[in-house]
Amino acid sequence: MFGRRSKRHKVQQPPEGFGEKDIRVEKSICTGEATIGFWDSRTGRLLQAVAVNSPQEIADYYRAYGFTPPGE
Repeated sequence: MFGRRSKRHKVQQPPEGFGEKDIRVEKSICTGEATIGFWDSRTGRLLQAVAVNSPQEIADYYRAYGFTPPGE
């Protein structure tokens, strides 16, 4: 029927040359907003950055790329 598709979680590929050790969470000094992504030390920027609001969202980001979240 309608809307009954299986939910398969496809593991995303990190940017080439990046791994679990390159994931970084940055917080805004002014607003406290947190962003997670792959830290590129050459440019000083986060790649594939996503805003996160909870520790669960941080863990979900790690799992989306097939990594084990910190603390597990």
